[in-house]
Amino acid sequence: MSTESLFQPLRVGRLPLAHRVVMAPLTRMRASVPGCVPTALNAHYYAQRATPGGLIIAEASQVDPGGRLAPSTPGIHSPEQIEGWRGVVDAIHAKGGAVYLQLWHVGRLSHSSYQADGGPPVSASAVPATGSVRTASGGSEPFQVPRALRSDEIPALIETYARAARNAMAAGFDGVEIHGANGYLLEQFLQSRTNLREDAWGGSIEGRARLLLEVTQAVAAVCGADRVGVRLSPYGVANGSGEADPQPLYRHVIRALDAMDLAYLHLIEPRASGAGQAEVDHAGVPSAAELFRPDWRGVLIAAGNFKGDSAARMVADGHADAIAFGRLFISNPDLPARLRAGAALTPYDRSTFYTQGEAGYIDYPTMDVA
Repeated sequence: MSTESLFQPLRVGRLPLAHRVVMAPLTRMRASVPGCVPTALNAHYYAQRATPGGLIIAEASQVDPGGRLAPSTPGIHSPEQIEGWRGVVDAIHAKGGAVYLQLWHVGRLSHSSYQADGGPPVSASAVPATGSVRTASGGSEPFQVPRALRSDEIPALIETYARAARNAMAAGFDGVEIHGANGYLLEQFLQSRTNLREDAWGGSIEGRARLLLEVTQAVAAVCGADRVGVRLSPYGVANGSGEADPQPLYRHVIRALDAMDLAYLHLIEPRASGAGQAEVDHAGVPSAAELFRPDWRGVLIAAGNFKGDSAARMVADGHADAIAFGRLFISNPDLPARLRAGAALTPYDRSTFYTQGEAGYIDYPTMDVA
């Protein structure tokens, strides 16, 4: 199938895009330690993947030190991080590209070594995840039992997201994406297996959805709604997530977000709902984008193991407006050009996804030198 549907212009919020091949947010763990500050190496990596009129969604960045998953993930809560990200943004803009920053808090997936008081990480309820976490010293320990946030702490958490959005705007980003997927804090509030609360932030679908919606409203008040996107994984199983019947919950959430006139909604497809951590088999489950398209009037970005032909078909059929590519963008810095030309794609090396340095990061060739 021709990929021409991917190379039609599209307006996303305030951004006029030249094509619909989006770089998905990808944790690479190459920020400086200590400090979690983006560096010139990160700027080089993103600039390699920037295209005129193309959108990059930069990797998940913690809104608070206590929302961290590993020592070397970037943040957006300190002056040094703002300056580091400014270098990345300037490099992308110099290539004619646009860039959003993904705002992230991992909740129960963090560790006491990242908490200012040395206490346990926070979540909706005291329900631990299974598996292990990288500690601040670089070691590995089992996930801890989190502390349920008190209701009087939640307004400050919402302001933490708003402050991170202000910092992203100060760094020059074109917008922000709120990470409400993959088992992180906002999804821990959304889903019934991790939210056992009986107060106004739990219980009913409306109560469980409240934090995500209020965070989105607060961030939109800072940036403008047309500079805000939200990422969701309705059929996600990553990091111990998973709602027994996702449709009522996510239909409510998406319709509420739709009323806010945001820049876009970003949905992870069921086939990618393991977020690279687990193989999944959602037999009989339709495309998330196709399923929830009737509930969303705005720009819809779909993500999840797409290739050129499947991506083009998704857009041509009207189920999504743009397609976010992840791992293929790691190993093909010129992915849009390759897709348009029907050129061969370089395979990625999973062993270098979360390492340090240039290998597997900025050393993948472009098509003209491959």
